[in-house]
Amino acid sequence: MKKTVAVVLALLMVFTLFAGCGGKDDGGDYAGTIKIGVFEPASGDNGAGGKQETLGVQYANYETPTVEINGEVYKVELVTADNESDPSKGITAAEQLASSGVSIVLGTYGSAVAIAAGPTFDSKGIPAIGITCTNPQVTEAANYFRICFLDPFQGTVLANYAYENGMRKAYCLSKMGDDYSVGLVNYFSEAFKKLGGSVVEEQFEQGNSDFAAYVANAKKNGCDVFFSPVSTEAAALIINQADAQKLGMPILASDTWDSNVITGAAKGTGLDIIVTTFYQEGGSPEFDKGIKEWIEGDKTNLENNGGNTELAAVTAMGYDAYYVALEAIKKAGSADPGEILKVLPSVTYEGVCGKVVFKDSGDADRSEAVVKKCNTEEGTWEYLGTQTVQ
Repeated sequence: MKKTVAVVLALLMVFTLFAGCGGKDDGGDYAGTIKIGVFEPASGDNGAGGKQETLGVQYANYETPTVEINGEVYKVELVTADNESDPSKGITAAEQLASSGVSIVLGTYGSAVAIAAGPTFDSKGIPAIGITCTNPQVTEAANYFRICFLDPFQGTVLANYAYENGMRKAYCLSKMGDDYSVGLVNYFSEAFKKLGGSVVEEQFEQGNSDFAAYVANAKKNGCDVFFSPVSTEAAALIINQADAQKLGMPILASDTWDSNVITGAAKGTGLDIIVTTFYQEGGSPEFDKGIKEWIEGDKTNLENNGGNTELAAVTAMGYDAYYVALEAIKKAGSADPGEILKVLPSVTYEGVCGKVVFKDSGDADRSEAVVKKCNTEEGTWEYLGTQTVQ
C-alpha cells in the first residue's frame, strides 16, 4: 500500500496558526482525541491561498468537531503547521505533523510542497489527502491521495477555451522551478498546439517582483491570450502591469487565481480574466450561508479570507477534505494511520464540490471544471459554466 523524529523539535515547530479551530461544543465527555494534521502555507508566495484553504477545514471542524468510532465519541483536534510555501521547509513541517501524532493529514495548497513532502508521509505511514494540489506527481507518493482534478485535464480545458474563443497565439508565463506552474504551462501548451495554436513561453525567477518586461513581451510578440497559472502574490503584480500597459488581450489562469486577492487587484481595471476552478458561490447555498457567517463573525477568520466573505473554491474544497477524512476514520473504526490508510481508497463522499471517489492512482475521479470570469467593475467572480474534456 500506497516512525522516529525528535519530539522536542516537534513541540517547537508544530502549532496552531489560525483562529477558529474550536468546534461548536468544546465541552462534554469524550473517549479521546483524534488529531488531523493541516499541512498548509500561512506565509510565502501561497500564504493567502493556504489560509483560505485552511478556513474550509476549520469551518468543517467547527461544524462537526467530533467523530464516532465503534459507538464512542472522540473530539477532533486540528494540528496545523505552516510549510511556508517552500518545498524544503515543507519537509520539516511534514515531519513535525508526523511526530505530533496525527492520524491523517490534509493539504497542501501548492503542488511543489506536496510533492516534496510525499516521501515523508510515506516513511511515517501517515495518509495524506491533497485538497487542491493538482500536479500529477503528488500521488506518486504511495500515501498521498487527492480530491481535486489534475493539471493535464485543467490545462486542456484552458487550451480548449482559448482556441474555441478565437485565440491562436498564447503567451505562457511560469515560475522557474515551480512544479505547478511549469507543469500546467506544459499541459496547456501541448493541448493548444494540437488544436493549431502557437505558443511563446517565458519563466521568471524566484523572488521576482517586476513583471513589466513579461507583459511587454506578450504584446510585442502579437499574442492574443496571456496564460500564467502562478501564485496569487505574483498574479496581483501581473495584473497591475497588465493594467498599466493596457495589455489588450484576455488573461487565462488556473485555480490559484480563484481568490479575492485577484478580484481585489483587478477591480477597476477592465481586464478580461478567466479562470478554471473547483467551486462557485451558489453551488451549495446552505454551505455558503454558514461559512460566510462564521468568517464574518471572527476577526482572524475575516483577515485570513482577505478581509471579506467572498468564497474561494479552495475553501469549499478544504471543507470537503475534512469530511472525507472523517469518513475514512469512521470506516477504519480506528485513529491508527495504518488502518485509515487501508480503507481510504474505498471511501466515497458527496461534497459541496461534487462526489469524491478515488481511482487506483489515489486521484479523485474528476472530469469537470468550473469556468468563471472576473467582474472587474464589482470585483467579484461571475460563473460562466462548467467544462469537461473527453
